Amino acid sequence: MKSDVEIARSAVLRPIEEVAVAAGLKKSEIVRWGEFKAKVSLKAWKRVASNKDGKLILVTTINPTPEGEGKTTVTIGLAQALARLGKRVMLGIREPSLGPMMGRKGGATGGGYSQVVPMEDINLHFTGDMHAVTSAHNLLASLLDNHIHHGNVFHIDPRYITWPRVLDVSDRSLRHVVVGLGGPTSGVPHEVEFSITPASEIMAIVCLSQSILDLKERLKQVIVAYTYDDEPITAGQLRAVGAISVLLRDTLKPNLVQTIEGVPAFVHGGPFANIAHGTSSLISTKMGLKLADYFVTEAGFGSELGAEKFFDIVCRVGGLKPDAVVLVVSIRALKRHGGGDDKDAVEKGLCNLEKHMENIELFGVPFVVALNRFQSDMDDEIEVVERFCESKNVPFAVADVWRHGGEGGIELAGKLVDLIHNKRSRFSPLYDLSPPVKDKIEVIAKELYGAKRVVYTVTAEHDIRLCERLGLDSLPVCIAKTQYSLSDDPLLLGRPEGFKVTIREIKFSAGAGFLVPMTGKITTMPGLPRKPHAEKMDLDEQGNIYF
Repeated sequence: MKSDVEIARSAVLRPIEEVAVAAGLKKSEIVRWGEFKAKVSLKAWKRVASNKDGKLILVTTINPTPEGEGKTTVTIGLAQALARLGKRVMLGIREPSLGPMMGRKGGATGGGYSQVVPMEDINLHFTGDMHAVTSAHNLLASLLDNHIHHGNVFHIDPRYITWPRVLDVSDRSLRHVVVGLGGPTSGVPHEVEFSITPASEIMAIVCLSQSILDLKERLKQVIVAYTYDDEPITAGQLRAVGAISVLLRDTLKPNLVQTIEGVPAFVHGGPFANIAHGTSSLISTKMGLKLADYFVTEAGFGSELGAEKFFDIVCRVGGLKPDAVVLVVSIRALKRHGGGDDKDAVEKGLCNLEKHMENIELFGVPFVVALNRFQSDMDDEIEVVERFCESKNVPFAVADVWRHGGEGGIELAGKLVDLIHNKRSRFSPLYDLSPPVKDKIEVIAKELYGAKRVVYTVTAEHDIRLCERLGLDSLPVCIAKTQYSLSDDPLLLGRPEGFKVTIREIKFSAGAGFLVPMTGKITTMPGLPRKPHAEKMDLDEQGNIYF
């Protein structure tokens, strides 16, 4: 069997102008980024804004293995299958980060015959969005330190600088560092954190902004530090918004590419779902809904992470109403949750799938379970999952889209279309915004995670009082939590019960418009595994990349 890279290189791609026209865009509305990539002008949004919305389909999954469950592959394969059924379809996924690319998972462009292409470009630098976000974020950090160095008119307390620095590489050594050493000419010494670029509030702002004016208004509200009198200092006060906006001018424009089978695809924005809100840009999603009859998008990790944040944050901001959910499951993930490597383990692992099914039901959105088939899966193992779904009266389909592309997703696409047209979505967010912060955290922890109780450190209690004083307590919450378990402990697999969730601290993303409670041992700067994927990568004399 060919590798993902070999399959991607063998694909015959359409010029990006043809892809744009097929999507319903005008050639004058795109800016070429090479032969097979383009940025889409925001003028296109103004032209199509009055169009009727298509059907919005969200793809999520159960708690994954460290290698992932192929959610992106299923998203792409499903879009290709809908196109084969004659549907006008587009898809939207997130931009890959170099962190996972060089770490454990590798690329994030799908796999096999369900990929977005050009695969190497998208995985490595793409249109420069990640670098622009990194530069914009670090510019704000530099302007903040420069203000302190040149007299500190705002009386900022260097001990209470909350704005980290970022880079798009996993580097655990930079989680906590000291800057400003070297004497009076080298700045004011203080501790700082480094986060990975997908965790940047600038990334979240880009992905939730719906115009340049919206972008700038959100940037003004970013809190970077506090004074000696505990008053917040914002990017607006530092007069940083104009320069940051300049760096993000092109980043706000959606990126247009295609799948191996020529389906138009937006790949735009890249927040992680375990430490950020985990979905591609709102502006590309809204544009896709105006251009297509079916728009397929994904949310990172499981229903309790990316899907919850899509429903409770993104849909609120954008006024979106999802029509259906595809819940991806894999045999290997079920075996992991079942604690074994046989058919019995699949049976035992179904408790994790069951909880994620219940989670989707809490939001009132109809769903279908899609089993992403791997070559090692046995028919009798798949039958276990199918019988379970039948017992729950939930549609089930096997998606063999890695090997067969859109053809391997026809069953899933057919059942999804049938579901959408015969079962109306009654979507509603999980919680209202008016209750206290603790109430919002606890409804997620208890209803979606299955926790018995939530405990708060002294730091977290202080953060809650501060956000109430600043008037930020009416914001939604974006809980940072491990993706490997329903709990905040990655080792508690299956469907744990009676556990507690510990809130260490709460970070304020006032510009993005949400609070970020940090649970367990989650960190915003991942580390590399013992054998990172980077060790397998190479470049030959002809310039060909090998993953």
